[in-house]
Amino acid sequence: KVTIKGIERELICPACKELFTHPLILPCQHNVCHKCVKEILFAFEDSLADGGSESSNQSSPRIKVSSSSMDRIDRISRSGRRHNSLTPRSTLFPCPGCQRDIDLGERGINGLFRNFTLETIVERYRQAARAAIAIMCDFCKPPPQESTKSCMDCSASYCNECFKIHHPWGTVKAQHEYVGPTTNFRPKILMCPEHEMERVNMYCEICRRPVCHLCKLGGRHANHRVTTMSTAYKTLKEKLSKDIEYLISKDSQVKAHITQLDLLLKEIECNSERAKEEASQSFEKLSHVLEEKKSAALRAIEASKNLRLEKLQTQAEEYQGLLENNGLVGYAQEVLKETDPSCFVQTAKQLHVRIQKATESLKSFRPAAETTFEDFVVDIAKQEEILGDLSFLSNGLGIPEINEEQSRMYDKALISWECPGKTDSADIYVLEYHKLNREEESVTWQEIEVCSKSTVIPDLDDDSSYAFRVRGYKGSICSPWSREVVLRTPPAPVFRFLFDDKCGYNSEHLLLNPRRTSVESMAGFPLLLGSERMQVGCYTTLDYIIGDTGIAKGKHFWAFHVEAYSYLVKVGVISGNKIQKLFHNTHDVTSPRYEQDSGHDSGSEDAFSDSSQPFTLVTLGMKKFFIPTTPAAPKDPASRILPLPSCLGICLDCDKGKVGFYDAGCMKCLYECEVDCSGIMYPAFALLGGAAIHLEEAVTAKYGEYHDDI
Repeated sequence: KVTIKGIERELICPACKELFTHPLILPCQHNVCHKCVKEILFAFEDSLADGGSESSNQSSPRIKVSSSSMDRIDRISRSGRRHNSLTPRSTLFPCPGCQRDIDLGERGINGLFRNFTLETIVERYRQAARAAIAIMCDFCKPPPQESTKSCMDCSASYCNECFKIHHPWGTVKAQHEYVGPTTNFRPKILMCPEHEMERVNMYCEICRRPVCHLCKLGGRHANHRVTTMSTAYKTLKEKLSKDIEYLISKDSQVKAHITQLDLLLKEIECNSERAKEEASQSFEKLSHVLEEKKSAALRAIEASKNLRLEKLQTQAEEYQGLLENNGLVGYAQEVLKETDPSCFVQTAKQLHVRIQKATESLKSFRPAAETTFEDFVVDIAKQEEILGDLSFLSNGLGIPEINEEQSRMYDKALISWECPGKTDSADIYVLEYHKLNREEESVTWQEIEVCSKSTVIPDLDDDSSYAFRVRGYKGSICSPWSREVVLRTPPAPVFRFLFDDKCGYNSEHLLLNPRRTSVESMAGFPLLLGSERMQVGCYTTLDYIIGDTGIAKGKHFWAFHVEAYSYLVKVGVISGNKIQKLFHNTHDVTSPRYEQDSGHDSGSEDAFSDSSQPFTLVTLGMKKFFIPTTPAAPKDPASRILPLPSCLGICLDCDKGKVGFYDAGCMKCLYECEVDCSGIMYPAFALLGGAAIHLEEAVTAKYGEYHDDI
């Protein structure tokens, strides 16, 4: 028997932090209240309608959408992305359990199953928690009586009298299923959310969810591996039972671990108090030194003040004596009254010297002391920096180093670091970063605590440089900061798409991977046979492939890798109204005049008289990047050939009608030109001979997943 009060931790919704109410199962296998799912989706829709304003976040008192999610919504609302007819619409839902954006499919919330098992367990928990509170009859006249049973077919509770009235003998209702008093009414048959009239009778092993026969015949699960519901039930129940039996058999081991953890908790409490006391003593010593320095500085300032006041006071008294009938002047006036020459001369000689000094001081007045105390300003800049880095003794803990090759900036920032080989690794790392801004005088670092040696940072500003540094902690020990590394974000929001496997896709010459993120040209035996039949000219042509998502407005960036062995690859953008012409009018590659920006010097400069084209393609190959031949391009062919970056990026600005080609490693623009963006623009690629292109994958954090072995 399981104590129902011991599992309340599993019965709390991650969104509202309350007991589940009509929980729904998300594709990531987390459960969320039906009401919470709707409120989160409504908050997202309101944010999109209001342009991502934070005021729309106040609509629900239960749910709070994070600021990072609001920033992501704001960028999506301004992106202007459109899917073509081959791409179905989908609904993204930010799961509060795993913090990932979950695709709910075309049906959205209507395609989710209700977790009746979890709902039943929650109801048992509620009943155990409120055993003294009775469930009242739904049909009694006031005052209602306590119910004695609940009808699962009517979804209502009854007292004995009302049950007899509403379920008379000899009627269909008399056959209804009834149970003890409950507020949890679940259907007898689980129906398919996509085909509401069909019951689920199969289990999809790929999607790990129940499906009906229509889902298998023509729905999303047509090509998936399915099994019968009874087989899935038996297999899952056997696996779960075995796992539970194993855990129960290790009960003594679990208790031993709990005892050990309790001892460790007490030891941590004791050691932390000791560490606090030692740290307090260290800071008291430092504080005592500062107090002594403070007292000495204050005493010096006070002594200087008194000396200056004394000098100025004496000078003021001397000048006070220069006034008529006062001081020195008054005394001199009295001496002038002396009529005896010998007595006058005896006194006037010394007095005359004093009068001359007073006259000279009056002509060149200068205070006897300065009023400023600039000499007593304490310079603490260096000490402040040292105190800012004040930490626990490293004691052999190595300084981590950020690995710039493994770190990358795309839709998010992935920062990875390493520790010196023979040094102890830290228990936890603190990563700090800030945006480089020349206008800001002071730097404010943002801090993230990480338990691993890499982390993902979302919601960084586009077209900006950021500085990163990391340090490690092991218990109370701290390492110094690593060397600062500066990385730059893409010039525009990242545009996500896949290779289109339907529109113009040549399956004989091109090979797509199952995820449609890589394409490879197969220059094999069929191409040689076709070329052998041609006696004049060249048979080989470019094989084109486009992205499955178009761009109508805004500024967007995407990146990809071109294999080093690739002979000829063209990359760029093309307007939607030129796609059919592109696929049906392929040209001979031996005539560069057909490719207006092929990168080869054909001697035809008039091809560029129209500066704004509905498409732009740049040539890559043999580990080189060819700047197209334009009037503004260098005349020397060698200066138009650049080394091919390991990762190439394209930035399309529909509003300004420009497309740029970037080294995605350092976000440096290699070439930019104008393009006609009056139609919907699509990423375009072309391959010839042996070549391969891999789309840059989005930066995602690694999450532990539960894998089903059915």
